[in-house]
Amino acid sequence: MRLYTVHAEPPRVQTGPEGWPEPKAPPPVLVPEGFCAGAFLFGPIWFAVNRLWWEALGLLALTLAAAFLLPAPWSGVTVLALQVLAGLEARDRLRARLARRGRPMAGVVAAPDLDAAWFRLTQQRPDLVKSPP
Repeated sequence: MRLYTVHAEPPRVQTGPEGWPEPKAPPPVLVPEGFCAGAFLFGPIWFAVNRLWWEALGLLALTLAAAFLLPAPWSGVTVLALQVLAGLEARDRLRARLARRGRPMAGVVAAPDLDAAWFRLTQQRPDLVKSPP
């Protein structure tokens, strides 16, 4: 069983006159918990694709500094440690970005895969999911 955190916009206040349709909220985002193999293998590219610009630049700068400034036996170990750290922190950085963009964590879903997580989310919180993505 994997855990997925659900990030959704808070409910909007109706701004139009009575009887107007509600503004459509974007669908929630499910972020899996755990180690991110993509961030471990591709590092700064994974962060840039997920629009985590500062994290991508920081990891790239630290990796280049470790590769070129440290002696040979230590540079490989340090670069590997940076990549492991990137894999461990990637999902947390993604959650922080979603929270900064107005999508705080709205819940947690346990499911074996992403499709089952969407199904369980529709059962647990139908107010968040009006239509599947």
